[in-house]
Parts: sequence; structure tokens; C-alpha cells
Amino acid sequence: MDYARIFKALGDKSRLEIVEMLAGGEKCACKLLEKFNFSQPTLSHHMKILCDSGIVASRKEGKWMYYSLSDDSVREIIGFLKKLTKEIEK
Repeated sequence: MDYARIFKALGDKSRLEIVEMLAGGEKCACKLLEKFNFSQPTLSHHMKILCDSGIVASRKEGKWMYYSLSDDSVREIIGFLKKLTKEIEK
């Protein structure tokens, strides 16, 4: 897993807010757009970065895109952070 890529993706305030929204479950792109003051192409750009990092998964249903957190990736990131914490505590 490319942790640098993940943390870089999460380093943007809008992308971090998107991830927080997805923590509540799968969302349609249209629901994500309702919260932000940017265009659909800008949302697509942010979602591409999040999907490429592996933290977000996507699926298409008809003309709509749906996004959710990748449970496996989130678990792996949590494990990585726990390992760092253990190293710091030594």
C-alpha cells in the first residue's frame, strides 16, 4: 500500500471532507456535490485522486457514480497508524 499517496490524497481539505462523508456510508456523486461549492468536473478530479489512492471505491449504476470507503484499505491504514504509535511508545 502506498501510504504516501493516501496521505497526500487526504491532505486536501475537500477530499478529507469527502472521506468523512463517506464514513457514513456509500454516497452518490450528486449527494457529494450538494455539500460543496464546486463543479462536477472538480468533484471528478477529487474522486479520481481518492480512488487512485485506494481509500475510496467506486461503482457505476446507470448514469450515476456511487462512492464508498474501501474497508480493506481503511483497516490497513489503521494498522499502519497503530504500528507507528507502538513505535513511538517504545
